[in-house]
Parts: sequence; structure tokens; C-alpha cells
Amino acid sequence: MARRKASPSLSREAELFLEMMTAERGASRNTQAAYGADLADLEVFLGRRKQKPATADAEALRAYLKSLDYVGMTPRTVARRLSVMRQLFRFLVAEGLRSDDPASALDSPRLGRPLPKVLSRAEVDRLIDATKDRDGADGGRMATLLEILYATGLRVSELVTLPLSAVERDPTVLVVRGKGDKERLVPLSDPARAAIAAWLPVRAGALAEGETSRYLFPSRGRTGHLTRQRFAQLLKEAALAAGIDPARVSPHVLRHAFASHLLEGGADLRSVQLMLGHADIATTQIYTHVLDEKLRALVQEKHPLARRSRGRRPVDRTRPPGDT
Repeated sequence: MARRKASPSLSREAELFLEMMTAERGASRNTQAAYGADLADLEVFLGRRKQKPATADAEALRAYLKSLDYVGMTPRTVARRLSVMRQLFRFLVAEGLRSDDPASALDSPRLGRPLPKVLSRAEVDRLIDATKDRDGADGGRMATLLEILYATGLRVSELVTLPLSAVERDPTVLVVRGKGDKERLVPLSDPARAAIAAWLPVRAGALAEGETSRYLFPSRGRTGHLTRQRFAQLLKEAALAAGIDPARVSPHVLRHAFASHLLEGGADLRSVQLMLGHADIATTQIYTHVLDEKLRALVQEKHPLARRSRGRRPVDRTRPPGDT
């Protein structure tokens, strides 16, 4: 295995941990970058206390977590940083680089459970239609991206790195390589297949003359494919064109819409879990809470008794009957 180029901002212990994440757990480049940034921030804090991962104590780690809260980081972000710390120190103990685990006694921040943001089916249709209207100069690339994303619920990194070979024979399913280098099968809708068929003949226009690319959505940039950042930017522009608040739209919101709309249509939770590539079905269950909230709002808005009660004066339950 090719060794990672050592980062001057990280200790050797952190570098060894990141190498293990790649070699043994199949961590993606994005995961490596996120973990590396979190560890670099931790090591800067520890450095001010003349400590490093090999010598840090629980008091220093608690102080670090408090500093994150002080600067206004959300509990969810703090929890992610804590998770990285715990994995690092467990690794150091397992490798004999430490005899104790100072992170084992740290308390996790209390997390709320925010429901995923989703778009309605009508809003997704408007978004795709607006993209088709504006995408003539781009050969239908953005419309194809949205059709695939809404049809499959892919993660944005999986979408922009789709290989050309995955769609060359008009497949009814996509073979997707996701987190941990695991493969899964995701069905393709007829609109997505039609969009891909229309995109393939003009795809070469995204490349320089004589250039080839293994990606379905090639780019002349350094990565060789459309980047996540550029796709998110184009999605915001599509939202504006569709008359939807861009703040409500992101690649992940469309992934949420895919899952929620499947469950609304009667799909079982296990099937949705497999298509999303969730390792734990508990992660997928959040979408059942979205449906609960929508049903509750529907009853409050549409049920005749609920409408009638909104027009009545509230009843004082503290008074006995007849007491005025």
C-alpha cells in the first residue's frame, strides 16, 4: 500500500491512525480529510498545553471540548469531534503507543434529533423542470444529475464520481460503490434512464478535444469529474429558477426526499436502508419520524374536528361544569 504523505500539521500518532483508517476501514478521501482537519485542530489546542496525543490527559481533552462549545459549535459537531478523538485513542492503546485511554471517561454532548429537511414531490418536479428549461447549453447534464439523484438517493460524492461504465448499456440498476468501498444495487427509474440516454451523445462536449474520461460527468478540472461544490452551486441556481428558497435545497435534501417519498409510497424500511447504503437501520428510521410529523400536520389542517376546534374559544379545564 502506498503510504500517505506525512502532514506537517499532524503528529506521527495521528498520521498512523489515518493510515489505518484507509488501509483497514476503507476510509474515503473525504473521510480522511475530515478526520485530518479535526485532529489538526485538537493538536493545536493540545500544543498550547505542551501535550500531544501520546501524552494528553483527560483534563486537557475535556478543556478542548469546552472550548468548542465556547466558540459556538453545535452539539452534533462536538459529538463528531469526540468520536474522532475516541477512535484515535483506542487505536493508540491497541498499537501499544499508550497504556491508557483518556477519552474513555469523556461524556458525549446531549443531542437533539432534528428531522431531515425534505422537498415535496411537486417541488422536486419543479426543480427538475426548471433545470431542463435552463440546461440547453449544458447538454442536459444538470437535468441528468437531478433525475439520477432523485431516482437513487445517492450520496453526492457517489453521484459525481459515477463511472461511465455504470450506464453504458442502459442499465435498469446502478452498481454503486459507497462508504467503506461496499457495493450496493440501486434501481434506476425510466426518467433517469431517458435522461442518461440523452446526455451520453453530448457528454464529450465537457471534455477538451481528443480527451477521454472514465466519469459519467467529466470535468476539465483537477479531479477529472464534476465536483461536489460545483454541483451544490448549480443546485442553488436551479432552486432559484424553480421559485424555491435555495436555503432549503442541497444534494442531501434530495437524498432525504428520495427516502421519504419512497416510504410515503409504501416501500418497506429495509429496502430503503439498502438503497441508501445505511449500515444501521436505525439511521433510516429517522424518515418514519418525518412521515409521523407530516401525518400529524395533515390531521391538524384537514380533519373537520381539528378545523372546528381552531374556531372555538379554548375550554378552561380547571373549572367544573356550569361554573362561570
